[in-house]
Amino acid sequence: MSPPFGKLLVANRGEIAVRVIRACREMGIATVAVYSEADRESLHVMMADEAVFLGPPAPADSYLAIEKILEAARATGAEAVHPGYGFLAENAAFAEACAGAGLAFIGPPAAAMRAMGDKMAARRTALRMKVPVVPGTDSPVTDDAEAARVAGEVGYPVMIKAAMGGGGKGMRLVRTPAELAAALRGARSEAASAFGDASVYIERFVEEPRHIEIQILADSHGNVVHLGERECSIQRRHQKLIEESPSPFVTPEMRRRMGEAACRLAAAVAYVNAGTVEFLVDRDRNFYFLEMNTRLQVEHPVTEFVTGRDLVKEQLRIAAGEKLGFAQDDVTWSGWAIECRINAEDPYANFMPAPGRITSLRIPGGPWVRDDSGVYAGCIIPRFYDTLMAKLIVWGADRDAAIARMARALGEYHVAGVRTTIPVLQHIMRHPDFLAGRLSTSFMERLMSADRAEAAGRRRTVALVAAALTAYEQAGKRAPLPPAAGLSPWTQAGRPSRRPR
Repeated sequence: MSPPFGKLLVANRGEIAVRVIRACREMGIATVAVYSEADRESLHVMMADEAVFLGPPAPADSYLAIEKILEAARATGAEAVHPGYGFLAENAAFAEACAGAGLAFIGPPAAAMRAMGDKMAARRTALRMKVPVVPGTDSPVTDDAEAARVAGEVGYPVMIKAAMGGGGKGMRLVRTPAELAAALRGARSEAASAFGDASVYIERFVEEPRHIEIQILADSHGNVVHLGERECSIQRRHQKLIEESPSPFVTPEMRRRMGEAACRLAAAVAYVNAGTVEFLVDRDRNFYFLEMNTRLQVEHPVTEFVTGRDLVKEQLRIAAGEKLGFAQDDVTWSGWAIECRINAEDPYANFMPAPGRITSLRIPGGPWVRDDSGVYAGCIIPRFYDTLMAKLIVWGADRDAAIARMARALGEYHVAGVRTTIPVLQHIMRHPDFLAGRLSTSFMERLMSADRAEAAGRRRTVALVAAALTAYEQAGKRAPLPPAAGLSPWTQAGRPSRRPR
């Protein structure tokens, strides 16, 4: 079978650019990478067949510069553009610009992108299609007085959300009327800065919800299918850390109803290509439409593992005008998949970004272990972009097997030179609430609060021991040796001794 395109430009960087390049290579499609000054030696640049320099590190001068990207496509003879996620992936003007330049855009039509990118319009569409939504406003609140009235009607606590965009920007939790005015100012300011639109709306805050999403695929011939759910409740600052498929909370009947709702929404806006419909789910398994991501998701590999379908290849075939090669009844799920995001961040310093050079790197392996990475030993994690270095994905016959495999793989993962999220991911894999599937979007807040309390307790203990030793020495006596003195490093590390008795 001939490839859907002869040459494709990847308008992104990092691990997602590498992921797309690999899929293209398997399909016989030549690839073009684009890069900024900060990414001259990046992995995606090395792996592509061609690479075009865009400009300075700042995204506005490189990965967000639409005309520069179109010129790169024209100069190299690319026929299609894959936007990955982030940057221009959900920019309707970019999709239109690609079409105007005669390039296939690997994503939905601009009209569908706009329909679901405007959260107010998306809520109205959901209501029209009888998809449940969280009670709240169907249009942006115009002033503080209206906001106060709406919040009073909906009932505190409430969430203020940016009408455009996502990723937790322009979002504030308000528990009392006294907090409302300041929260509105902060949300509007952040929304204007992030999305160029200060509009916000209000909805009821769902206590201890789960964040569960449905993956859909739609072709240009009217076929829409869903590929099941992903559990994405483990987040920090509204950014996901761990995802799994299926969800330990979703029943087969609930999966059917959520999947049908997601497909109805996609059909209502004439959606084409891959997309994800996100829901909040309460403890009684009531689900509420949250938003639609009109692009490939970071966490798509877990769906690929349990369905056996390559989502990037499906995207490319759909964009070339092909029909989906399967129907809803053909979609089956096998086993369990978990993804951990390896970010260059210090999890015990409020997840502060930790850019720098990776001096040493060891990637885990073994059966059913996948590492989607954009880094290598010796490369630099620049300070200008998202901190995601790699995604570690495992598959197991059931959830317990997948957790055990992930714990083992994280133990093998070694990164030196920069701090990463690996320690906290290992902690989560051992946590009793995670093991039992007791998850919610506040999981990380509870875990980190407990860790801070435990660390404070350890510091107090160390201070007391130090004070006691100091007092002992000041009394003219020799301080006793610490308990570990005289023991081998092997014993101090907690390894069982093999010394003959």
